[in-house]
Amino acid sequence: MVLFFDIDGTLWNYKNEISDKTIEGIRAARKNGHKCFINTGRARAFVTNEDLLGIGFDGIVSACGTMIEYNSEVVYNRLISAEDAIRTIETVRAYGFKPILEGPNHLYLELSDFEGDMYGDKVIAEMGDRLRGIDECWGKWEMQKLSCATEIPVEKRDECFEKLSDLYDYMIHSDTVVEMVPKGFDKGVGIEKVCELLGEDINNTFAFGDSINDKEMLIAAGVGVGMGGTYHDLSEYADYITASLDDDGIWKALKHFELI
Repeated sequence: MVLFFDIDGTLWNYKNEISDKTIEGIRAARKNGHKCFINTGRARAFVTNEDLLGIGFDGIVSACGTMIEYNSEVVYNRLISAEDAIRTIETVRAYGFKPILEGPNHLYLELSDFEGDMYGDKVIAEMGDRLRGIDECWGKWEMQKLSCATEIPVEKRDECFEKLSDLYDYMIHSDTVVEMVPKGFDKGVGIEKVCELLGEDINNTFAFGDSINDKEMLIAAGVGVGMGGTYHDLSEYADYITASLDDDGIWKALKHFELI
């Protein structure tokens, strides 16, 4: 089997804490011959935590399926062209969006856009020297997707979305936060691409997620496992709802399906 794990709210909590049982379960699954992948909306530049990677994974699907690593080698990497990236940034800025450009090696943002913002502060603290300014790197970004603060009237926000609808699908987290993902990509597509690369039947896959942005991978996988105790009702998309992250939901699901 091939197992895919979301990060935030699935592998760790908002403090980036990972339970011992989660670590034990994933390591036991690999020992039993199952391949384990991270599958995250985060760009690879934002997946560097040593405790997380130290669990041991066979690969990483990052930036909503636009990049895939297997056995520590990049086997797929889809970057947004410079022309499309410039058009995107000029358009979202014209509407007052505050963008974060996400890539394999760096994230790009303007510090002045996110001063005092809770998520911005988290990104800045975690990224360290992998953070770059948008303007200082103009036209030279390695960009796979972007996220934006959209603190403008919804009608104007949607007008901006329409102008870029040929390039992106939108994951709207709230009236003020959106992820813009290249059309044709999502976490479910990431699972499909991994299965193609491995020559594996997609029915022999499990996906573990906690929120609505995991919908596509829960549907794509042979078995979709939703984490319990979340703000999202995943019962429409998941085949099984396990215990919460804090109640060792991953470990309990692995036991339930006799993967460990």
